Amino acid sequence: MRAVFYYFERDLVKWLRGRITVISSLIMPAAWLVFVGLALPTKFTDNYLEFITPGILVMTTLFSSLQGGSLMIFDKILGFLNKFLAMPSPRESLLYGKILFISVRGLLQATVILLMATLLGVRVLNPINIVLIYLTLFLFSVFFSALSTMIGLYLNDHDSYAAVNSMISMPLFFTSSALMPYEVMPAWLKALARLNPVSYAIDSTRMLFEGTIPVYGILGLAAGAGIMVLLGTYQFRKAVV
Repeated sequence: MRAVFYYFERDLVKWLRGRITVISSLIMPAAWLVFVGLALPTKFTDNYLEFITPGILVMTTLFSSLQGGSLMIFDKILGFLNKFLAMPSPRESLLYGKILFISVRGLLQATVILLMATLLGVRVLNPINIVLIYLTLFLFSVFFSALSTMIGLYLNDHDSYAAVNSMISMPLFFTSSALMPYEVMPAWLKALARLNPVSYAIDSTRMLFEGTIPVYGILGLAAGAGIMVLLGTYQFRKAVV
């Protein structure tokens, strides 16, 4: 466990040193919330800002999680990965440390969005729902963080990873329930959104904003995160042998 926190702290310190990266990663989600939530004209809801806030939260977590594979590529290119694997700590600690950092980074961005949404008039939730929102986003982030690190294991340059990242993130976001409810979607989009794992996280978060606890949604995300971490551990062991 100590090794996991060492790798987590290493990536966190490295991220915090890049001030421009930190500032931009915190400002961009807030900009999405303001310009899309307040400026986009809609007819299917009286308060689009409240509707879209859960979608922006999950979108930010998704994009942040899928950028995590670049950390693995960075360590591979600069030779850090081989040095870390030669250390006496369990090799999987490197994987778990990166997943933890990527997930925590996404929660920091989500905090900015929650604060901004509150300032813009989105109703404040009770503490239990806020904790469950963070839990939902964390589980969702673990799922895609594990996926992104697996992809990073098999790619050797940032350009290739950026291309794969775009092919995954944008279709997942725009075919989810982030921007519009199922009732106004075309039939084909509604079918895709129902199957989209991003929609499960958005719907669960939206229910928490409405005061309902999505027990099955959270359990499903927990199961998915656990399965993806196990799969990531298996692939990591194969890749570094």
